[in-house]
Amino acid sequence: MVNGVSKTYSMTGWRIGYAAGPTEAMQAISNLQDHSTSNPASISQKAALAALKGPQDCVESMRLEFERRRDYMCQRLDKMKDISYVKPQGAFYIFCDISKTGAKSMEFAKRLLDEANVAVIPGGPFGWDNYVRLSFATSSENIKKGLDRIEQWFTRQ
Repeated sequence: MVNGVSKTYSMTGWRIGYAAGPTEAMQAISNLQDHSTSNPASISQKAALAALKGPQDCVESMRLEFERRRDYMCQRLDKMKDISYVKPQGAFYIFCDISKTGAKSMEFAKRLLDEANVAVIPGGPFGWDNYVRLSFATSSENIKKGLDRIEQWFTRQ
């Protein structure tokens, strides 16, 4: 088993993960890891330990909140004719197909930022140049504002 604290405990950027398994496999992983990454900050380790050992009710409340934000974003995107997507089942972003716009992801992202003040992540670096990534790991207010701007931007095209 391999896991981390980034998404479950909203600790993105802390870069703490863990693995458990048969001794032989864990030793091989440790040997590889020793030469590629090391020395996570002690405060990050303590924070991860506190998250894992502490009350877990926050995990379910955040899961429900992310589900609500995802569903809201999907409802809004469903009304935009030039975007399609597969509803995410676990991530806090939606990978949107923008191929109907005729733009590649970098151009689309740049235009959206310059013309609508909305930042999206181009899919090109992920190997999918007809896609952009929209995050719902922000406030509902920011999601609404961003989707309003995207919708208005599309009507001006």
